[in-house]
Amino acid sequence: MSLRARIAAPEEGGAGREDGHLVAVYRAKLLEEIDLAEMSSLAAAERRVRLERVLGHIISREGPVLSSSERSQLIRRVVDEALGLGVLEPLLADASITEIMVNGPDSIFVERAGRVEQLPLRFASNEQLMQTIERIVSTVNRRVDESNPMVDARLPTGERVNVIIPPLALTGPTLTIRRFPRAYTLPELIGLGSLDEQMLMLLAAFVRARFNVIVSGGTGTGKTTLLNALSGLIPSQERIITIEDSAELQLQQEHVIRLESRPPNVEGKGQITIRDLVRNSLRMRPDRIIVGEVRGGETLDMLQAMSTGHDGSLATVHANAAEDALMRLQTLGSMSEVQIPFEALKDQINSAVDVVVQLARHGDGSRKVAEIALLVSHGREQFRIVPVSRFVPRPVGPDRVVHGHFEHLPLPRPVAEKLYVAGEPLPPSFSVAEAIDVLHTRQAIG
Repeated sequence: MSLRARIAAPEEGGAGREDGHLVAVYRAKLLEEIDLAEMSSLAAAERRVRLERVLGHIISREGPVLSSSERSQLIRRVVDEALGLGVLEPLLADASITEIMVNGPDSIFVERAGRVEQLPLRFASNEQLMQTIERIVSTVNRRVDESNPMVDARLPTGERVNVIIPPLALTGPTLTIRRFPRAYTLPELIGLGSLDEQMLMLLAAFVRARFNVIVSGGTGTGKTTLLNALSGLIPSQERIITIEDSAELQLQQEHVIRLESRPPNVEGKGQITIRDLVRNSLRMRPDRIIVGEVRGGETLDMLQAMSTGHDGSLATVHANAAEDALMRLQTLGSMSEVQIPFEALKDQINSAVDVVVQLARHGDGSRKVAEIALLVSHGREQFRIVPVSRFVPRPVGPDRVVHGHFEHLPLPRPVAEKLYVAGEPLPPSFSVAEAIDVLHTRQAIG
């Protein structure tokens, strides 16, 4: 969309029709005053400053008489409508907001500190919301209309955007913007109460000893945050390849190759899937492969890579328990076009997966490592896992804050020996079991 079209677009403000009319009037006056050729040559930040200055002169010259706060708000809204995303601009500028959910023009929710709240904001109409959506998707060369009513994309600034519009969305155009938090280190996650120091030492030993780790959890439990933190433990001299649907990982090592899948274009062509990238990564001489999330047939390729020389790899999967994560890997692996018996996938998983780190999100919005479990089954036998650490919550009190403690259990001797051979000492809180304690071993349905 051209600069003139963006400023002159007939949108209404989010606070009501009267305010929307005022915004439209001053947007038109702004268009008359500015030099579009000069504006087009400016960077985005300079363009905003110039528009705010020009609009301030117009308001001073022509009125209306406004208080300082009202004047600032009007200037911001006019410029936001002209160059940005209207009522969403202040939300995107708020670093405390991690998710913006627009459920039609009259309903805007945000997530702060793990809690969802509704805001007293609205779009004036479906048309204004659709114009905002079209502006967003146009920045990534996508379109949204009745023939293509769903869009999932990553903005140049890093946010993940999902759009679904009528007739699929019955409440009106629906927009979800997920902002990724900064990369946290494992010590910082200890400070947040997500895990304790003994668990950090154990996870660090697993990563350095090249255990294959699956991070499991539901939506919003912090899988990517933990995966990113764990990846920081990989030695800097190793060649790491990350594979994601939307690039979220922020690895700090020098030898990192970042791959991102690509959806089909408007003609339905050119799609590059996660599976394509996993297969290609095996030809790139990786020391470690990190898959942001396995959700389809690429799971089989990932499992085969983990069990055939690419140990020390990491991936995430959506599941509500460690047992569920293994069953889901089996189901996802069966979605490959390779005709492999369902039972044979147990062999692949038992050979490939060493550790499952299960995350949970609690009622107070806190995210914690619910369990660290080791997969100790072999061949095609049913999955057997040994929990070695878990969070034990106490009953929720009047403050509605989740309290509890992390419990540490003995490590199976073969695991302790593998860590010993790799030169990794056991954390002090973890003992070694002479044999797998059946009381601490759980068996999933095979």
